[in-house]
Amino acid sequence: MKTIFIKLFWFVAAGILPQALLAQGIALPRSTPEAQGVSSAVIRGFIEAADRTVDSMHSIMLVRHGHVVAEAWWAPESPEKPHVLWSLSKSFTSTAVGLAAAEGKLSIDDRVLEHFAEDAPAAPSANLKAMRIRDLLTMTAGHQEEVNLRAAEHWAKAFLAHSVPHKPGTHFRYNTPATYMLSAIVQKATGRTVLEYLTPRLFDPLGIAPPKWDTSPQGVSIGGYGLYLRTEDIAKFGQLYLRKGVWNGEQLLPADWVEQATSKQVSNGSDPERDWDQGYGFQFWRCRYGGYRGDGKDGQFCIVLPDQDAVIAITANTRDMGAELNLVWDKLLSGFGEVPLEENRDEQAKLKLLIQNLKASR
Repeated sequence: MKTIFIKLFWFVAAGILPQALLAQGIALPRSTPEAQGVSSAVIRGFIEAADRTVDSMHSIMLVRHGHVVAEAWWAPESPEKPHVLWSLSKSFTSTAVGLAAAEGKLSIDDRVLEHFAEDAPAAPSANLKAMRIRDLLTMTAGHQEEVNLRAAEHWAKAFLAHSVPHKPGTHFRYNTPATYMLSAIVQKATGRTVLEYLTPRLFDPLGIAPPKWDTSPQGVSIGGYGLYLRTEDIAKFGQLYLRKGVWNGEQLLPADWVEQATSKQVSNGSDPERDWDQGYGFQFWRCRYGGYRGDGKDGQFCIVLPDQDAVIAITANTRDMGAELNLVWDKLLSGFGEVPLEENRDEQAKLKLLIQNLKASR
């Protein structure tokens, strides 16, 4: 597999993508920006602004109409190097829940305690008894504060012992331990870790090399973080959701799950100018401009823009994720046209030269 990745990197750098790799599903098809209705000059302006203003950009991949039209890595990052996703991992855990539900292994309206009878406190509260898988998915488990699982010997028991002051389903509180419980439920329901469960159902069909996913002391994929993937793997995941769960003509995910997971299930704020106030789905955030995303600490993004038929994958190490996301809206969104544009060889050459010279620090 390493040899394939090295060859792929060489071909990408040379602007050539062999049909054999496309046929194997290893790589997304490539295209010039203009052929897919995107301005090379606008992409260059976005990358220049990101390089100048974001603390540390690591990578960007732009997919339009199913084709990669721009891709860049800031050294020492590279196409074949997996990157920590942090909370972008949550969207993959959500996907495992959707697949398990489709296979009849669980229902999102199951009570959480149905799956953890042996780990429940002696006298569970009414709110804990009422907590459903759906409430874990929407970050409305009922907690006021997150439980510190890292300090616990047994993570599921620590979660279930934690106070639930709010009625589940009524109070949005971002809750990474809740995603861990989703992972643990999938493992109980299927007999496989989320990583093992997703491998033949998601990673293999998308041509994603077996990834690393950190585990708890109980051997459960952490779920809320701990997954490492390449930039193109993130882009493929976004493209799968953009196409309503279809990949190479095969329905990998139920379309109704994709619709539910990426729609506003709960309110999480009221500021129309803030991307963290646009509503929350099943481990996906709603965005301004009709989009949705998975995101993670330090600026990891999988942004899906149905209105533009586009996916944007970004990795970074930034202290201001909002500013990073604003660059997409302010510098990139205007570059999407409705029809192919005339090829602009001069701008394409400038974009290529810029990408070749990127550095991790300024």
